[in-house]
Amino acid sequence: MVAHNPTPSEKPKRDWPDPVRQYVQRAFAKENEAPNVDRLEMEMRLKKVISDSAESNTLYVVDWANTPLPQQMILNERATSVQLSANPPWGNGVIPLSLQDTNMTSNDRNSKKRKSSDMEPPQNGFEKVPPWRLANSRNTFEDRITLPDKRQRNDGKGTSKSHQAMDKRKKRFEDSQPEYLSQQPFTPTNINTPPLDMDQAPVVGRCQDLEKRYFRLTSAPNPDTVRPLPVLERTLDLLKKKWIREGNYSYICDQFKSLRQDLTVQHIKTEFTTNVYETHARIALEKGDLGEYNQCQTQLRALHAQHLGGHPEEFKAYRILYFIHTCNRTDMNDALADLTPEEKRHPFIKHALDTRSALALGNYHHFAQLYLGAPENMAAYLMDMFVARERLAALSTICVSYKPDVRLRFFTEELGFESDDESARFICDHGGQDFLEERDGEVRLLTGKALRAFEPARQAAFKKVDIKGQI
Repeated sequence: MVAHNPTPSEKPKRDWPDPVRQYVQRAFAKENEAPNVDRLEMEMRLKKVISDSAESNTLYVVDWANTPLPQQMILNERATSVQLSANPPWGNGVIPLSLQDTNMTSNDRNSKKRKSSDMEPPQNGFEKVPPWRLANSRNTFEDRITLPDKRQRNDGKGTSKSHQAMDKRKKRFEDSQPEYLSQQPFTPTNINTPPLDMDQAPVVGRCQDLEKRYFRLTSAPNPDTVRPLPVLERTLDLLKKKWIREGNYSYICDQFKSLRQDLTVQHIKTEFTTNVYETHARIALEKGDLGEYNQCQTQLRALHAQHLGGHPEEFKAYRILYFIHTCNRTDMNDALADLTPEEKRHPFIKHALDTRSALALGNYHHFAQLYLGAPENMAAYLMDMFVARERLAALSTICVSYKPDVRLRFFTEELGFESDDESARFICDHGGQDFLEERDGEVRLLTGKALRAFEPARQAAFKKVDIKGQI
């Protein structure tokens, strides 16, 4: 037998000790994953730890069972870095001259990015060119950072409206902003509270107000203006009662957006969160506000996927009806593919699926029956948004199929109108008033002539629907 000698291109296989193998397995174990540590970063640290140990010939000496995992090393280094920045070694607020210069330069850059008033042309008519501009006229990173300012310099018309609006929003938080949320890096403070990091520590609210207006955040949230979970629960009960009693949608929508914002900044994802989004979505559907409904529906998909209570079947049915309204076949196919056989038997989802099938087959009679017999949820409000469009399509079909005329009562029964007056008003609103005539004691529509009035209206109704906040 001839022994195989490795060629120079082949690397000899290394026999790693069992403790090292077990250490690697623990590093990649699912229960040891750190959500704030990227997998690639963890793998690079793991490789470095083992390589350093191999180069120093300590693979058999290191206690791998008690050695911190690479992701833990990374988290520890981040915590140490945050602590050093909050409590610098020089202490007592005395900053060395070089660091003061650094802070002043950093603050000047930040102020130029946020305030357009600082970007006036120099008095001498010359603009100081930074050194990196001289070296590279198209610095990609710097261009990306200062893009809003470059647009303003090119305009040469002073402060832009967008910057004025941003500064106005920012000033709302300046009076109540605590010291530890200062925008100046490296500046020590006498408060021992560390800076807020949304990835590491959620905000814990201290506000006790049940009602609070919604403001878009332009900086880190202030705990004194955020309501904790017990207060938010009482707020939801109050908003439900006010909606039933007063029905002021502008007020209710503003309060619900503020409530959702407080849940978000505190990282609260429970059954209560699902209840808040479902309630707001139903109210938005009742008032026909598809923008707010879509924002709630997007969050509800994730909350329902995490099995955080609520009524997932109800909102899956709403999604199907919504895709019928927007004629979105691609997302409709995705939604249908995600349904399980058990979900398809649910009354709400079955009604939505039957509606889709009736329209796909052009069965306007069945569609009218489904519209009149909608479940006791918000499905009827969604169907109200496209029932007129489908009735126009049915009118065009009837005008092609039934000639020379059709009784008005036939339209009332086939298209789900509540009365002949409502049916006649619908025909007149879409240009068919000249084709209605009374004969033999009943009103009839001259279908042979009315098609040219209904067909353009039908085509306009089926144009692409573009809605703010569309899923």
